[in-house]
Amino acid sequence: MVLVQRLTSPSNVLLKAVRKAVTQGTTTPDGCSVAETFHLLEEALRSNCEVRVVLAAESVRDRVEQALGGRPDVRLAVLPDALLDRLTDTQSSQGVLALVRPPVWGMDDLFRLLPLLVVLDGVQDPGNAGGIVRAAEAFGSTGLVFLKGSANPYSPKSVRASAGSVFRVPITTGLDPTGLLAALARRNIPLYAAMPSGGMEASRADFNRGCAIVIGGEGRGVRQDLWTGATAVRIPTAAVESLNAAMAAGILLYEARRQRGRP
Repeated sequence: MVLVQRLTSPSNVLLKAVRKAVTQGTTTPDGCSVAETFHLLEEALRSNCEVRVVLAAESVRDRVEQALGGRPDVRLAVLPDALLDRLTDTQSSQGVLALVRPPVWGMDDLFRLLPLLVVLDGVQDPGNAGGIVRAAEAFGSTGLVFLKGSANPYSPKSVRASAGSVFRVPITTGLDPTGLLAALARRNIPLYAAMPSGGMEASRADFNRGCAIVIGGEGRGVRQDLWTGATAVRIPTAAVESLNAAMAAGILLYEARRQRGRP
C-alpha cells in the first residue's frame, strides 16, 4: 500500500527543494530529477528507477494512486491544487510531479556491444539536450557523454524533452575533452564531429564500426581540441546554413542506424 501524507505549507522543506530545482534547472539536493506529467511518472516506473516521492494535486489523487499500483516503496504527498501549481514551470504538469533518482552509469556501460556514442560539447539548451537523449534511444545509441559546460540531462526541462529516455540510456556527465579522447583512444573508437560545412557528407562516413559522434553547442560549435582529432561530417542542407543540435544529432544517428542495417 502506498504511503500517503498531506502537505499544505509552501515552506515545507521538500516543496522548497522541488521549487528550487524547477526554477534553477537542476536536480534536488539529494540528486533527484523532477519529472512532470503522468507520462514521465509512468516512464520512470517502467524504467525501474527509484521514484523517491510523488507529489499529487488533490484533484488527481485517485489517478496517481492508480498509476502507482499500490507500490509500497513509493511515498505519495498530496497537495492542494494551487500549491502544486506553484511548483511547476509549465502549463502541462497535469497535477503530478515525481522525484526520480537517475540511474548511475560508468564509462564501460557506454561502450557495450557495438558502441555508438553521442557526445554533447557545450549544448546548453535543455530542450536540445533532452531531444538528443530521445534521439539516442530511438536510433540505438549505446550512450551519451555530456562534457563539462553542457546542460544538465536530469534538469526538469531536459527530462521533459527526453520524454523519459533519460531514465534508460546510459549517460555520463562532467567529463572534459582530454578524458573523453583518452577513453576513446584506449578502446580504438574513432570520433566524428558534426560540422555545418566542410568535411565529408554523413552518408559517406563509416558508422558501421564502433564510433562516437560529437555535437557542438548552439553558438560555438565543436571546440577545436575535439574537432582537430576527429573526422568532420556534415549534413547537406538547402537554403539554411545549419540545423539545431537536436535535429543534427537525430539525422546522424539515423544514418548510423541505416548503415548498420537496422530497420
